[in-house]
Amino acid sequence: MYGEVYRPGDRGARVAEVRGTLARLGFIDGFSGDATGEVHQQLRPEDELFDSTLETALRAFQQQRGIIADGHITNGTLRALREASYSLGSRVLMLQAPGHYLVGDDVSDLQKHLHDLGFFTSRVDGHFGPLTHQALKNYQFDAGLTSDGVLGPETLRSLSYLGRRITGGSPQAIREQEQIRAAGPQLTGKRIVLDPAFGGASTGRLVQGRYGQLAEEEILWDLATRTEGRMIAAGMETIVSRPRSDNPSSMDRVAMANAFGADLMISLHCDCYTNEKAHGAATFYYGSESGSSSMTGERLAGLIQREIAARTPLTDNHAHGRTWDVLRLTKMPTVQVNAGYITNPEDVSLLTDPSVRDTIAEALVVAVKRLYLLDKDAAETGQYSFSELLAEEGRSHRRAD
Repeated sequence: MYGEVYRPGDRGARVAEVRGTLARLGFIDGFSGDATGEVHQQLRPEDELFDSTLETALRAFQQQRGIIADGHITNGTLRALREASYSLGSRVLMLQAPGHYLVGDDVSDLQKHLHDLGFFTSRVDGHFGPLTHQALKNYQFDAGLTSDGVLGPETLRSLSYLGRRITGGSPQAIREQEQIRAAGPQLTGKRIVLDPAFGGASTGRLVQGRYGQLAEEEILWDLATRTEGRMIAAGMETIVSRPRSDNPSSMDRVAMANAFGADLMISLHCDCYTNEKAHGAATFYYGSESGSSSMTGERLAGLIQREIAARTPLTDNHAHGRTWDVLRLTKMPTVQVNAGYITNPEDVSLLTDPSVRDTIAEALVVAVKRLYLLDKDAAETGQYSFSELLAEEGRSHRRAD
């Protein structure tokens, strides 16, 4: 049951639970049912129907949380609802074993408190990991509390007494910006993870291209390979997140990128829809309406999106903030590029054309170069060629020598 997808018109206890949760979070007005969220919550038969009211509320919640606002009850949406149900003080927070970190809005609120007080300078991601644990210990030591890294009643009471004394600014954003500036404009030595979707037995959809039938995985692997070749030519260190024979989970891809110590990660996908009308390319970075965001990720996503739109006939669907795990849990700025709709004939004709994939690969490398140029970026969007980039890299090396 838990793995099922519920859509408007469906019925079930899971639907009633979601309705109660959304009512408790303030997305449904005038709800008279049980919204306590307790284990023995009383579910009414009339609340089990997935009607238009629930769909509207669910879409609003999904939009706020930075997940696809499709109005469906999926595992991802259920996980986001569960995270949103935790408020600061509703449970004891402590460091768990890797892979079992506590996740929720209560953790995000704690991170924001510690951030505003100057103890937490990393990304607010709602995961109680080692950095949050250490920041809490530092706060407890400074406040004269038992420095055990556990958010219990005493520490919570201390935080509530202090309130938030410092607001505005983001140490994480400042750190990201300074890392880009300190790295310099040259691409040599930059470490990039390329993350093509699918792999192994998971090949995605099959489409008919001008040179025969292609799987979605083949398109994305080829795009990653073309991008990797250009990056290596420019002196960058690259690693692909998976072999052709395997389809790692999102968490495994995140762990690999973090272990590699990458400067950036670019995840490559195609999009799909229930009909042929949806088309165009879009790029995503970590961010949402209610949370923090990656400033560098947002800038890179914008650069990639503009370069692709300027160089190809793909419709510009813009850059958007999302809270997907691969964007949220990587230590480095990460973007996901949806290069087009695999369900749209026009996009398929472009994505199955090797010359278009070449162009997209060039757009990705140029966008990364422009990211590191910072205020020296004077190139016109879509006009900075890869040959010019290589020539500039060569001049930079000669000046350094």
